[in-house]
Amino acid sequence: MRQAIQRVGFCALALGASVPQAHADTLSAGFVRLADIDPSIRQDIRYAGPDDFLHRKVNGYEAPVCILTLQAAQALAGIQQAMAAKGLTLVVFDCYRPARAVADMGEWTRAGGPPDPKWYPKVKRGDLIAKGYVGELSTHSRGSTVDVAIARAGGPAVSKPACGATDAHTLDFGTGFDCFDPMSETAHRPLGNEAAANRKMLVDAMRTGGFKNYAREWWHFTLGHEPFPNQRFDFPVSAE
Repeated sequence: MRQAIQRVGFCALALGASVPQAHADTLSAGFVRLADIDPSIRQDIRYAGPDDFLHRKVNGYEAPVCILTLQAAQALAGIQQAMAAKGLTLVVFDCYRPARAVADMGEWTRAGGPPDPKWYPKVKRGDLIAKGYVGELSTHSRGSTVDVAIARAGGPAVSKPACGATDAHTLDFGTGFDCFDPMSETAHRPLGNEAAANRKMLVDAMRTGGFKNYAREWWHFTLGHEPFPNQRFDFPVSAE
């Protein structure tokens, strides 16, 4: 009996000792923070603060940090090398998105309201899902989708778009990130020559790195051979 008690006590101690290690990080297996793979990629994670289409922090974003699957982060780092050779840098606005954040966006959208001149100037808030601008599910929750643009490395903003993220200091893409309008469709025309060229440069660079573009959003890309194509995750976006 004493030996049995000793064995139980030892197991309890072992389990207790393992708890801090298990909670040392909230990332699921196979995920990394982008800064640990390539800290040179600029991060402007909008849903961790108030400057997004909800005008508030989104549920599940505890820190303005880009988290991706290891494969997606490594592929993005390869693209960044090509950008750096041109004096440019990638700018990521959203990466892995917890399922709870997707649900939060959906609930917020269904509450209804008028158009927003900055984010969705021609669509009522309650129509954002029906129009395809906000999804009931999101590829971001699989961990290999990224919202991304290009900027000059260390340089000033080139344009100030009328719709979407207007202070992202990127090249001219015709609209800003999260402009919920037909103008944001990758192949939308008419479009200024510079904006069209920049969209093509981004799509070509991301395709070379193994990412596929979502045609309705010039900034939205998913890794072609993503490791979790049928799985969605819900751990929080955290700094550690």
